[in-house]
Amino acid sequence: MRMKTLALALCIIFAAVFPLAPVVQAQDVARTPADEAAIRALIGRYVSARDARDPKLIEPLFTSDADQYTTAGEWRRGRVQVVPGTLESSARDPGKRSIDIASLRFVTADVAIIDGAYNVEGSPLKRWTTIVVKRDSGAWRISAIRNMVPTTQQPAPR
Repeated sequence: MRMKTLALALCIIFAAVFPLAPVVQAQDVARTPADEAAIRALIGRYVSARDARDPKLIEPLFTSDADQYTTAGEWRRGRVQVVPGTLESSARDPGKRSIDIASLRFVTADVAIIDGAYNVEGSPLKRWTTIVVKRDSGAWRISAIRNMVPTTQQPAPR
């Protein structure tokens, strides 16, 4: 009887875990050097477009339903709020920007999360940003941005 219980328990565990194996494997193959390079280039274009303060450069970088939560607590929803809000915050905090990517993780073949230090030249604030990008009409675009000022400085995730 004890062996039957053990065998049944192992069958249940196997049945629960086995279907997850393809999901884990799929995440490993989703990352391609070309996609990673395209996403890094997108982040570079975003920083440059902000520094240029050009809405025609900023707008195509975002999905139409993009949203952004700022360090000031403003939640911009949709590209129609993100673009002018980005221009306004760049005017208020005009230093040259940079994002030092610490982590780029693919959630699926068409969605990735970027984390990194977000710097504005001349600003004493140490900011952190999390950016969600997705493939949209064949191009990588920014879907969401979460900017924050960490309460303590932690080592960047690797």
